[in-house]
Amino acid sequence: MKRSLLILILPLTFSIANAQKIYSVDYENQADVKVYVVDYENQADLKVYKVKYENQAGKNDGKWYFTKYANQAKKKIFFVKYENQADLKIFFVDYKNQAGWRKNSKKSLLY
Repeated sequence: MKRSLLILILPLTFSIANAQKIYSVDYENQADVKVYVVDYENQADLKVYKVKYENQAGKNDGKWYFTKYANQAKKKIFFVKYENQADLKIFFVDYKNQAGWRKNSKKSLLY
């Protein structure tokens, strides 16, 4: 019984751990990734959709859930003022199906 319960819970644990839970920090030195928001979709490395609930967050596919506390997040980001300061350029989209990577070479930043 315990073994079958563990088999059912384990995959769920890994899927939650891989979710894109993000926290926006106040200082650059606290961040894992420096992010710049571009004006146009074609300038972005990643198109991001902000989900309302934690369980809607994707697995490094642009569906981000912003946490209230840093210790709840998988990645901490800092929004920079200038494009040349950024590790990653993002564009916020209006619909969930628009989210995703435009440049796969930057994907490793959010693993």
